Amino acid sequence: MDKPGSAQGGIRRIFEMSMIDSVRAAMVTAMKEHDKERKESLSMLLSALKNKQIDKREDLTEAEEFEVVKKEIKQTKETMDTAPADRTDIIEEARKRMEVYQEFAPADLTVDQITEIINGVLKELEMEAPTAKDKGRIMKVLMPLVKGKADGKVVNEVLAGMMK
Repeated sequence: MDKPGSAQGGIRRIFEMSMIDSVRAAMVTAMKEHDKERKESLSMLLSALKNKQIDKREDLTEAEEFEVVKKEIKQTKETMDTAPADRTDIIEEARKRMEVYQEFAPADLTVDQITEIINGVLKELEMEAPTAKDKGRIMKVLMPLVKGKADGKVVNEVLAGMMK
């Protein structure tokens, strides 16, 4: 794998826009189109990405970028869910923000794909009939494989359904 400082990694970075660059470009387009709500949503996402990059003190990996987007989606969903029913303005604003964030989020793994990954982990751990006792060991290996690609709750439900 190329190191970020290597010539190959640098060349690849020229052709691949980072998510920060993509969000910034979309924000500029929104400003030109006078789409204030979209611009504000993109600005918030850009800020979250930059903050994560500052905390890490180096460029984010694609997985880390997706992790930030997923976190923003989750927080926005929580805002929607906790807003009082009569505050339709808050709910509508959060819904629009989520639509913008979804454009930058990776597609979640399907239940079939999650099942396939779990089966691979079970084979790796040499478990044919996992029980509830094995769950911790399985999750320890499984979660890094699906992090940022699938909802942990769904992964947990699929695994629970496979246990004896």
